[in-house]
Amino acid sequence: MLEAAGVGAAEERVYRFLVGVREADAPTIAAQLGFDVPHVDRLLGTLHDKGLVGRAARPPEGGPESYVPMAPDAALRPLLLRGHEALESARRGVEQLAEEYRAGGRRHDAGQLVEVITGASVIRQRLRHMAYGASEMRWLCKARPVALAAAENDEEWELLARGVRYKTIYERELLEGPGMVDNVARSIRAGEQARAVGTLPVRLVIADNATAICPLVHASGEMRVDAEGTTGPADRVGEPTAAVVHSSSLLDALIALFESQWVAATPLHVTDSGELADFDGSPRPAVHLADDERYLLSLIVAGVADKAIASQLWVSQRTVQRRIQVLMHRAGALTRTQLVWQAAQRGWLA
Repeated sequence: MLEAAGVGAAEERVYRFLVGVREADAPTIAAQLGFDVPHVDRLLGTLHDKGLVGRAARPPEGGPESYVPMAPDAALRPLLLRGHEALESARRGVEQLAEEYRAGGRRHDAGQLVEVITGASVIRQRLRHMAYGASEMRWLCKARPVALAAAENDEEWELLARGVRYKTIYERELLEGPGMVDNVARSIRAGEQARAVGTLPVRLVIADNATAICPLVHASGEMRVDAEGTTGPADRVGEPTAAVVHSSSLLDALIALFESQWVAATPLHVTDSGELADFDGSPRPAVHLADDERYLLSLIVAGVADKAIASQLWVSQRTVQRRIQVLMHRAGALTRTQLVWQAAQRGWLA
C-alpha cells in the first residue's frame, strides 16, 4: 500500500505493528511477525531513516532498544513529494523521447510528414477535428470551396465563443457570392479577424503552428454541351485530395505564406448598422480619406518628421501620432512602412 511512497512491504508490516502496540523492541517484533531479529533491526533502521519510527526515550537497562511509531503524514509527505517529482521527471523524459521518435520518423518516412487524404467528407471531418483541438485557426479562403463552404462552417461561431482565435483572408470573388457579405459580417461580429485580397495563391487552413491542410487536386470534370448547343463545364466527378502537413519546414513555409498574405490584405470591419465595411466588390477597398487625412498621409510618405507635421497642421505632436495610429489601424499596418505600402496599394493618394 505504501510502496508508492518508497516504503517496502516488510517495512510497512513493522510500521503497522508499531502503530498498534505503540512501542516494541526488535525481538518482540520478530516474534510477532515471524522475522529473524537481524532482519527486523535492518527494517527498523530504514524506517528510522525515513522518519517513520523513533527510538524510545529510555530503553530498559541491559535490554534491547525500543521503537515508537511517528506520525505517518509528516513522515510520508516528503517521500510522496519526492516520488511525485520523480514521476514528473520520468513523464517529461517519456515526452521528450516520444518527440524524438516522431521527429526521427518524419525524417525517414515522408508519410509522417505529409499525409494525403481524399474525399470532400474526409477533408471536412479533418478540418473540424483540427478546429476543435486548436487555440487559433488561420484560413486562406478562395472562391469555389473544395470541401467546406463558409456557410457550412457552423462550428466557427461556437469556437469563437469559446475563445478560439480566427484569422481569415477572403478572396474578393468569394465575397461577391450570394449571402457571403452577411456571413462574413456575422463572423466578424463574433470575433473573427477578417481581411480581403484580390486573389489568393492557394486554399489553406492552419491550426495553431502544428498542422495545415492544403487541397492538392480538385474533383475532375469534362466539358458538356447542353440541348441548345451551349458548351460549359460538366458536373465534377471524382473526389478532391488534400495534404495534411505536420510540424516541419514545409509547415513553416505555409505559415510564412499566410502571414505575408495577411500583411498585404485589406482589413474588413462591420459598421454600427451591421454592414460589412471596407469592401465594395472591387480590387481596392472602399475607404474614403478626408482631405486632412490625405494631406497627413502625403507628409508621412514624404518622410516629414512628426514635429514638422504638427507645426504645419497647427496641432500637437501627440495629436499627429494619434492620427497616424488611426490610419495604421484602418490599413491593418503595424509599422509606418507598412502604412505607406498599404496606401500605395490601395490608391489612397491617387
